[in-house]
Amino acid sequence: MTADRAVGKGRRRAAVVAAPIAVAGVTTVIMLSGLPWRPAQPGAAASAAVTLGSAPVARADLVNTVQVDGSLGYAGSYAVVNQAQGTAYTALPAPGAMIRRGQTLYEVDGTPVTLFYGATPEWRALSVGVAPGRDVAQLGRNLIALGYGAGLAVSEYFTGATAYAVELWQAARGLPVTGTVPLGQVAYAPGPLRITGVTPVPGSPPQPGASILTATSPVPVVIAEVPVAQEYLVKAGDSVTVTLPDGVSTTPGVVTSVASVASPGGGTAPGGSGSASPGPGSGQDTVQMTVRLTQAAAAGHLDQAPVSVNIVSAQARDVLAVPVSALVALAGGGYAVDVVQGSAVHLVAVQTGLFSQTLVQVSGAGLAAGMRVQVPSS
Repeated sequence: MTADRAVGKGRRRAAVVAAPIAVAGVTTVIMLSGLPWRPAQPGAAASAAVTLGSAPVARADLVNTVQVDGSLGYAGSYAVVNQAQGTAYTALPAPGAMIRRGQTLYEVDGTPVTLFYGATPEWRALSVGVAPGRDVAQLGRNLIALGYGAGLAVSEYFTGATAYAVELWQAARGLPVTGTVPLGQVAYAPGPLRITGVTPVPGSPPQPGASILTATSPVPVVIAEVPVAQEYLVKAGDSVTVTLPDGVSTTPGVVTSVASVASPGGGTAPGGSGSASPGPGSGQDTVQMTVRLTQAAAAGHLDQAPVSVNIVSAQARDVLAVPVSALVALAGGGYAVDVVQGSAVHLVAVQTGLFSQTLVQVSGAGLAAGMRVQVPSS
């Protein structure tokens, strides 16, 4: 339905953005678009003519976000413990090196120590006759994954088939072919390792039981501090957008965890979309959020680089939307839009929903996508 133009005599086109109104001692800011609406004053001079254009009524997804600052890094933190005995470390990886299953992690006396995947640390030599255990099954899974376990079933028992698979692997690696795995010939980690630190130097004597390498996984993640007051906006599994260190490029991410315990005071620089992350010393409690990048390659080789995480604070999907500047504030309260049909223009009362940047969600009788509404053209 159309709004009464007699009432509309006291209307003003919504212009932008902050008309403060004092109510009971509280200042409220009404966010419109352009100049603030004011009631017509008796005898006031007519306002300058505004050049009008038109814009479409469109179906759109409107999204508002808040922004928190974070740091780009890598998931996990691991230490590699040496179990091999010998005279000297003869090869060590460089920080930043990526080591995967079946590859050499380091060397002792010229003999490679190979990376296998698993949660159980190496703690004994494995051969036919050892007591069954999870470490035997873990060895079998790695031999099968590397292609040496044809006919081998994963079992906690070290069988003749296990010994044969070990011999095939040892022959391929140039190791003594014994069918047994001496303590220190392999090292276990949960997955691929990205080396971050190396303790010994080449030539130094191996110390069985000593931690010699630190590493992370190669999976890039963002660690961000979310103010406790905004914690309700995120949960594990939510999609977010990460703004990369250049401040322009963005890449999608997924929240993998949100800490359940708050930390006092942390925080970072101001965010966007009407809210801010707490700055250092702000006193605001925060919770740590971890985000996995959907496109890992977007991180490049960056580490500990500053990024921003954009969290959805409000959204409206598949709604009618018009430019905020199309709104007409009515003297009796509420809003309308001027619908253009050919050379005719008529006023349609609307209910507003989500304001998102330059667009606003609207609904009204007879309003449909594809219609055009008047907007200031300058």
